[in-house]
Amino acid sequence: MERAIAVLGLDKFKDRVTLKHVGWIIVLFKLVIAAYFVYLLVQGFRSNAFEFGEKFLWFILAGFVAQLVDGALGMAYGVSCTSLLLWFGIPPKFASASVHTSEIFTTGVSGLSHIRFANIDKKLFLQIVVTGSIGAIIGAYLIADLFNGNAIKPYISAYLLLLGVYLLYRAFKKKKAETQKVKHASLLAFFGGLLDAIGGGGWGPIVTSNLLSQGKSPRHTIGTVNTAEFFVTYFATAVFIFLLGVQHLEIVLGLIIGGVVAAPLGALVASRINQRILLILVGILVVLTSSWGILSLWL
Repeated sequence: MERAIAVLGLDKFKDRVTLKHVGWIIVLFKLVIAAYFVYLLVQGFRSNAFEFGEKFLWFILAGFVAQLVDGALGMAYGVSCTSLLLWFGIPPKFASASVHTSEIFTTGVSGLSHIRFANIDKKLFLQIVVTGSIGAIIGAYLIADLFNGNAIKPYISAYLLLLGVYLLYRAFKKKKAETQKVKHASLLAFFGGLLDAIGGGGWGPIVTSNLLSQGKSPRHTIGTVNTAEFFVTYFATAVFIFLLGVQHLEIVLGLIIGGVVAAPLGALVASRINQRILLILVGILVVLTSSWGILSLWL
């Protein structure tokens, strides 16, 4: 990937990009999608298409809790929300589309918050954001048009379970010197974006967990991966909207409201919490979510 960047002449571009530029791009992209959703909401209210019952409050709570965890630990928003939507009987492709649509707003706020608290590794961010977005575009097309993402979830869950156990092992070892160069970050981001779009979640567990297992700082890894997730989610959602339209808008709205409120709190927690404790929490979270993915096959 580094060779490809050099051949395309993008190495100078990388040097010129600042975190301030990234922040302004996030704001611009959010304004575009927000304008579109305001239009959809106006049309929905005019036609009385929405049902704001008890389930709507549960969607708000789910969005709040999932984004608080995701902002602090760098994972689990998609896994948590997608599981809830599937439990309510939403088809997998529409569940993934709804979660990714809401994540545009939550990850945007989270990314800006991480930039504010200096939780970003710019070099790592530029390594993962492009290939992650490409993977998400391909994954969104596959799940929306070709096959059911639930088919590969057991294999992802088994892999994540082993990785979570390894992270817990690392947390209780003597502190390892931080790795200066991350191996295969771009390729890792590609598959993370691909599987996230297909399965409705997984960008955080796959990318964050692997980077942490290489000895990277939990604080900067989580902030960087969360910020890149905005772009991964944005392009996946664009494909979903193009192929499926926007379905279950009241669910998306509930997740957005809860998630946007929680996003700044997650970034603050990530910047203040002890890194060893943070690593332990990440390991426990990966083990629990992946174990549930495996057990759900027999429930």
